[in-house]
Amino acid sequence: MIIKTTYYGLISEITHCESEEIAFEGLAVSEFKTLLFEKYPLLKGTVFQLAQNNTILAEEATITNHEIALLPPFAGG
Repeated sequence: MIIKTTYYGLISEITHCESEEIAFEGLAVSEFKTLLFEKYPLLKGTVFQLAQNNTILAEEATITNHEIALLPPFAGG
């Protein structure tokens, strides 16, 4: 499947883009993160979360949508 991946904040600075389409054959969030770490090694040391349908995904979650967002930590106020 092709996943439209959107990057925010520091993540877009690391990837040098705001979004891209990535071919992905797996189902698990952990597999997708492994693919991202291979493509962007600097992400390994970065804290971020993945979201689909406005919901944060757990590592063991299954990707069911063709759009994923990578979110850096947020500061509250």
